[in-house]
Amino acid sequence: MPKKLNFLILLISTLSFSQEQNGKFTIDANYFYGNILPHNNTIRHLITEHPEGILISFNKKTFGEKEWQSAYNFPDYGASFHYENTKNETLGDLYGLYGHYSFYFFNRNLMFRIGQGVAYNTNPYDRDTNFRNLAYGSNWMPSTYLLLNYKKENLFKNIGIQAGISFFHHSNANLASPNTSTNTLAMNLGVNYSFEKSEQNQRYTRVYDTIINYRQPIKFNIAFRTGFNESDIIGSGTFPFYVLSAYADKRLSRKSAIQFGADFFIMKYLEEYIKFKSVAYPNEHVDSNTDYRRIGLYIGHELFINDLSVEAQVGYYVYSPFDYLGPFYQRIGLKYYISNTIFTSMTLKTHAAKAEAVEFGVGVRL
Repeated sequence: MPKKLNFLILLISTLSFSQEQNGKFTIDANYFYGNILPHNNTIRHLITEHPEGILISFNKKTFGEKEWQSAYNFPDYGASFHYENTKNETLGDLYGLYGHYSFYFFNRNLMFRIGQGVAYNTNPYDRDTNFRNLAYGSNWMPSTYLLLNYKKENLFKNIGIQAGISFFHHSNANLASPNTSTNTLAMNLGVNYSFEKSEQNQRYTRVYDTIINYRQPIKFNIAFRTGFNESDIIGSGTFPFYVLSAYADKRLSRKSAIQFGADFFIMKYLEEYIKFKSVAYPNEHVDSNTDYRRIGLYIGHELFINDLSVEAQVGYYVYSPFDYLGPFYQRIGLKYYISNTIFTSMTLKTHAAKAEAVEFGVGVRL
């Protein structure tokens, strides 16, 4: 009994010491094994086995040097590399590079990470050599991943373990057709390693920052967004689009603001699609001169992190002579404030699960 008690005391002392010394930089590696979700019947023939792969991440911890760090419970941020073997030669394999944020809950044992980046597919659609791959129309595509892990650091010196679930989304967002995309849901198991550890790396909250009143009067914004996309008609060509947005926002707190505004869409691919429909499907009686432009009204929410924020919006077309993809649309993405009045953005515009465009924008907040 005394030996067990001594061992328990030694273990507690070791873990306590590990918690007092924090490494500012960490690296973790996860092996994952799961399923490609059959979200669309056109890719069911591509789901033949269970995909597997690795996710390697380099992280920088935060300790409260800036106010936003303590406001979000001291998240990590960094870069990730991802490899996925889809186990299907037609579908090809995937390589991704991401920037990510990791957020912590339940005494920092539960970690939620979101990563956004770009992925490369080794065998996209080709009319002659790979016409069965309806998931990816190009080698390069935007990609997003989510990771939920139970995590323990420094269990043995600088080494810890983690396990949980992961989700990987690959879609070229209509940059080229086809664009059915894939979603991989997987279980993952991994290890983490903390680099140099120091007792000086202690988390603290800057108390005087917590009393700042972040509420602001209504601000007016003008944003211009653009990019390229293609219709669902394979080989129809890639065309530019232009979006002019005007909206008002009201900041409510440190983290939140609400938005209300309007969008004016000039989607050149839609002009060509209308002409195609009028010729290819005469029974649908589509007038080739139908106006392809659209106007939408939307409400939104903005989540402020630091100079970076996350936007989510839901809109409704009040002017849309050509009914395409339905009356409702959504937009989600990132906004970066260069200054208090100038910002840039990268957003994904969708109609439910159907992506229409990746938008790159710039705007002013007055």
